[in-house]
Amino acid sequence: MSRPLRVLLVDDDADVREAFGQALELAEFRVTACKSFIEATDHISPGFAGVVVTDVRMPGKSGLDLLERVRSVDAEIPVIVMTGHGDIPMAVGAMASGAHDFLEKPCPPRLLIERVERAGALRRLVLENRRLMAERTLAAALERDAQGEGLARKMDVVEKHLIEAA
Repeated sequence: MSRPLRVLLVDDDADVREAFGQALELAEFRVTACKSFIEATDHISPGFAGVVVTDVRMPGKSGLDLLERVRSVDAEIPVIVMTGHGDIPMAVGAMASGAHDFLEKPCPPRLLIERVERAGALRRLVLENRRLMAERTLAAALERDAQGEGLARKMDVVEKHLIEAA
């Protein structure tokens, strides 16, 4: 069985964070709730095994700024953008900037959960594909770089590729 999907929930409104956070936790997601762009960026890395759900309008940097940051770290992390002040140009802009989805608040929890599940399935496939590609690359490198050489040389090649992958 796979581990529960992580959801980074970013909204400056404590009530919204609590309500959506509880709904997502009841759906068995591992939720990390953040109130700002700055707080959220501490949780984003290329290997982030989850989905980002962010409000657009927040003090300081916006959810669209967060979308841009997430895409600069790993363009394949799904970001679901939500807003209570949505309009068509904003939705089109968010999607053109690489958002996975756009939801208008208030949003029924079931709809949010469905969208997160869909985005999470995509993220799991991306991470599995990366893992398989890394294994394939390592196997090819071992075959190419260590043919006819001793065990110590083969271990050096494995160590080099593990360090590069990390």
